[in-house]
Amino acid sequence: MLLSREKSQLLIVDVQGNLLAAIDGKDWVLERCQRLLRAARALNIPVTVSEQYPKGLGPTVDPLRDLLGNADVVLEKIEFSCVKNEALRERLHELRRQGRSQVVIAGIEAHVCVTQTAIDLEAQGFEAFVVADAVGSRAKESRKLAIARLGRSGADVVNSDMVIFEWLERAGTPEFKELHPLVK
Repeated sequence: MLLSREKSQLLIVDVQGNLLAAIDGKDWVLERCQRLLRAARALNIPVTVSEQYPKGLGPTVDPLRDLLGNADVVLEKIEFSCVKNEALRERLHELRRQGRSQVVIAGIEAHVCVTQTAIDLEAQGFEAFVVADAVGSRAKESRKLAIARLGRSGADVVNSDMVIFEWLERAGTPEFKELHPLVK
């Protein structure tokens, strides 16, 4: 199944200061999350951001916060899976009721919150797309294990280029011209 901008929503999981600082390849993960967020904003794809215990881990990092619009939602949680948090679950389901059953997932940590969220989303009838180049863990091995497990669990493992090009569908459009710098 290809991604569709009309059926998609973007979920950015726990990209917070104190946690991001410990992530292997943190600059790359952050850049890829920004890339996805820019594309979602340009294509009017709804965005949800989770924050794991922000009192301890800090808020979502400024480079992402600066890109968020008024319609985007940032919700706190203490659960590892976003689906186990009532407010996040309701937000994701509300967007699904609007026809957005594809959840594109980026963030940290790949082997904990991202994996648990993707598996729970699949179990609840969503199509989960985990963006491999936009997820990270403190240890490389943990990220590798998460990507392998996600592929076996029914989630689609994609990269940010795949997401953006599938959302765009074709070249030559105003949206393509706007987003081309992100993928060249």
